[in-house]
Amino acid sequence: MLKDFSTQSLFMGCLAAFVGFASSFAVVLNGLHAVGASDVEAASGLMVLALSMGLCAIVLSITTRLPVSIAWSTPGAALLAGVGTIDGGFQTAVGAFILCACLIVLAGLFRPLGRAVAAIPQPLANAMLAGVLLGLCFAPAKALAADPVYTLPIVLVWALVGAYRRLWAVPAALAVFALVVVYDSSQGQGSAHALGSLLPTVAFVMPAFSFHAFVSISLPLFIVTMASQNIPGIAVLKVNGYEPKPGPLFATTGFFSILGAPFGGHAVNLAAITAAMCAGPDAHADSRRRYWAAIIAGVGYIIFGLLAGAVTYLVSLSPPLLIEAVAGLALIGAFSTSVVAAFQPPDSREAAAITFLITASGVSFAGISGAFWGLLAGGLMMALTKLRNASR
Repeated sequence: MLKDFSTQSLFMGCLAAFVGFASSFAVVLNGLHAVGASDVEAASGLMVLALSMGLCAIVLSITTRLPVSIAWSTPGAALLAGVGTIDGGFQTAVGAFILCACLIVLAGLFRPLGRAVAAIPQPLANAMLAGVLLGLCFAPAKALAADPVYTLPIVLVWALVGAYRRLWAVPAALAVFALVVVYDSSQGQGSAHALGSLLPTVAFVMPAFSFHAFVSISLPLFIVTMASQNIPGIAVLKVNGYEPKPGPLFATTGFFSILGAPFGGHAVNLAAITAAMCAGPDAHADSRRRYWAAIIAGVGYIIFGLLAGAVTYLVSLSPPLLIEAVAGLALIGAFSTSVVAAFQPPDSREAAAITFLITASGVSFAGISGAFWGLLAGGLMMALTKLRNASR
């Protein structure tokens, strides 16, 4: 195994860990806070997610000798931000995380469930994801209107760096964000409420379970995690010449999600973007040695996880709208991709539009979030369209 190690894999693994963590940790914190997590609970969730990602990547890459990259569910975190606090608070959200993780395990072990998820029309899944992301993608514009002095440098750096190196756009914006927060705090204008310690903190949350939380959080979180992360993650590996067995990979990510959920972690899954980095030729010319890149990325996630307290403390010093703006910038690429995929097939555009609009509206019926109703309404519209075409 050690003979397969290379400096090329070391560099790519470190880069993948940095990009994976820095590009979306703001989205994760925003989502956890939205469903009722305190600063300490959010820091715990961020740390446990990073540790779970790292350990899961190391275990799977060593056992399969494939470059299996793991990530937290960024679309899932965006979904949480749209759902908001539900009855029962964060305890109920944690219960929903556990149920979602159980569904992921079942999807890996029980093939019909995995096939059922894969059978969800991609236009509808992408339309639901786009509707979830839309509200967060408004945040940069709102922040510019409310506080242009602090927001404009972040947006400009993101745009300029992204024009030349897309993967570095969000990390560069985060660097400017950190400078803005430090300057703001030094002027005595920040909302500095220390977490008490910058050391890693684990906060156990006793889960509570409810049907509304299951339908509002567990099911949509399961669908977006499988449709926008796990299934594309398998596709990335196949594109690069690997033949992974999806079931065991899904079940393992679900198992690590179950372990992390009581401490605030919403879900971990197969990665897509960082998977392309670790599984591609830039990780090593010999595809049989690229698994080391995923192992190194896993080690990097563990290190970043131990810094979660400091990261969360820095975020706590910033105005809430500013961190939402950074999260929105991080999700613009995912939003544009999902919109194009949702509305590309002509036959399903009406159904995709209904899914998108109901989900983006943010309304809920019977205590159940719009993401579920959007997917349901879009599915009914697609079925009616097929019946109409068949009758003609």
